[in-house]
Amino acid sequence: MDLIDTHAHLESLPELEGSLEEARQAGLKAIVAVGSDYESNLHVLDIAARYPGIVFPALGLHPWDLGKAGVSEVEQDLKLIEDHRDMIVAIGEVGLDYDKRVRAAAEKDRQQAVLKEFLALAAKLDKPVSLHSRYSWKDCFDLARAAGLRKVVFHWFTGFSSVLEQILKAGYFISATPAAEYHSEHRRAIRESPLSQLLLETDSPVFYGRENRYQASPKDIVRSLGAVAQIKGVDRELVAAQTSGNARRLFGVASSQ
Repeated sequence: MDLIDTHAHLESLPELEGSLEEARQAGLKAIVAVGSDYESNLHVLDIAARYPGIVFPALGLHPWDLGKAGVSEVEQDLKLIEDHRDMIVAIGEVGLDYDKRVRAAAEKDRQQAVLKEFLALAAKLDKPVSLHSRYSWKDCFDLARAAGLRKVVFHWFTGFSSVLEQILKAGYFISATPAAEYHSEHRRAIRESPLSQLLLETDSPVFYGRENRYQASPKDIVRSLGAVAQIKGVDRELVAAQTSGNARRLFGVASSQ
């Protein structure tokens, strides 16, 4: 089966090589590896160089890391993206997070100011953006539209139907994670989105599950696939073909496998 994981933090996996081999055996053909700060961005570039045609880099600055990132690191990350514009397939993970624990370290105004810089660079470079939008769905959408972006994916979307309608009307994407097996808001968003605007991801190595917790790796893309197929009431093969085609068009991913 032809599967693409459009959002994984490969530099944080406990055992990278073994995880990639398990993923390959599960049918995974390509992975978009996202960075979250300057050091992880460097790791992402290194991993992509070691696994060409399989791992495709995206560089960003996660809102969770803004509390420890000064002006110089933001500029450093922006420069790193510019310097590697021909290598990267997207800018991300970037975005906003209005959870009170995140806002205690970086308030809304600072998060928005930094995000605007990354979105402006994405517009300049004509790169897709992988957006984190927890409790900030409308603000993320408004900033993406104001930046004139054409290619955006709202990663692990759980927001309001009213915002989702705007996202879809703009031609943007949302991505399905293994949480689609049980998370009601995530399942509802997937149900309301056409397959033509859906992607699959794992967000590895985060933990999923309620009663039975597990740490995700890229092989768990099959759980995202199965959940979408179940929600949509269609064959897994159809979901795999459509979502992988979406990913190839959005990111320009051309797998060597």
